[in-house]
Amino acid sequence: MLSIYNNTFKNEYTVIKHNYYQILLIIFMLAFAIQAKAVSVVSASPTAQLRTTVDAILDILRDKTLGVETRRDKIRTLVNQRFYFRAMSQRTLGRNWKKASTEQQNKFVTLFSDLLGKTYLGRIEAYTDERVEYLREKNKNPKRAVVYTQIVTKSADIPINYKLAKKGDQWLIYDVIIEEVSLISNYRSSYAEIIKKDGIDSLLEKIKEKLKTADAS
Repeated sequence: MLSIYNNTFKNEYTVIKHNYYQILLIIFMLAFAIQAKAVSVVSASPTAQLRTTVDAILDILRDKTLGVETRRDKIRTLVNQRFYFRAMSQRTLGRNWKKASTEQQNKFVTLFSDLLGKTYLGRIEAYTDERVEYLREKNKNPKRAVVYTQIVTKSADIPINYKLAKKGDQWLIYDVIIEEVSLISNYRSSYAEIIKKDGIDSLLEKIKEKLKTADAS
């Protein structure tokens, strides 16, 4: 009887021990997965995240099998994921941002983001078949960075620098400097004049008209 009890206890102990090691293995694997994910997030530098988006956009532009609308939709998705349009809108309107109503702010973000997306695409589309070099990055502080790039062509190197802000674990573009010209600086002064003269609603109508013209061309 004692022998049977001992054998039973021994078998149960073996099963418990086996399960214990299985549980330890699962815990270890989960801990490793979490750590790997954390390291991945930490290592996703401004340059790394920017490269992922820019390279993906260039791949789409180089894909001759895509139709025009399909290409635009794919690029629009990538641009919307990486561009910080609300911050860009605030910087463009400056003091007028706070003077605008919530409805006007939201309308401006929608229209201006569409306009900027088209402008950026139009600028970079000319360099579809060229090579992009990621030169360096400068971190102004833990939440701000500038990534310096250039597009290498046969005749010249075209500098394109990206200003990024960190939102959560993502680095988002809030300005693009193409050949030393800010993507949003061109709009800032002209928009301020329009608002001063005719108000923000007039500006919204002018942007709508510009988008219609761009779509028609």
